Amino acid sequence: MNTILWLCQGFLALAFGYSGFCKSVLSQDKLVAIGQTGAGEVSITTSRFIGIVELLGTAGVILPWGLHVLPWLTPLAATGFAIIMLLAAPIHYRLHEPKNVFTNIVLLLVSIIVIWGRTAELLH
Repeated sequence: MNTILWLCQGFLALAFGYSGFCKSVLSQDKLVAIGQTGAGEVSITTSRFIGIVELLGTAGVILPWGLHVLPWLTPLAATGFAIIMLLAAPIHYRLHEPKNVFTNIVLLLVSIIVIWGRTAELLH
């Protein structure tokens, strides 16, 4: 189970690390052009904030558990990712983007797996 959870954490880190980097440095027009169309629905300030939160979450989903320092931050970071996906999916649905909604749902489910698995390990 530990290997599956690490694979899920790595997947989340890659997905949100890429997204967070893009939202932190690219213009809204460029974000929309590369497929992050939800960025066009919020202000650039909000987009930058989300990007920074995603980058912090990327560190939070890997480092605390890997370093055994404040490991409860790992399921907390995954919870943050789940919330972001719950907020993003309706935006993409409204924009008639089923592919992006599907991606949101996959990332939500992977986040839930990490939340569930790492919380269970913390409680034992």
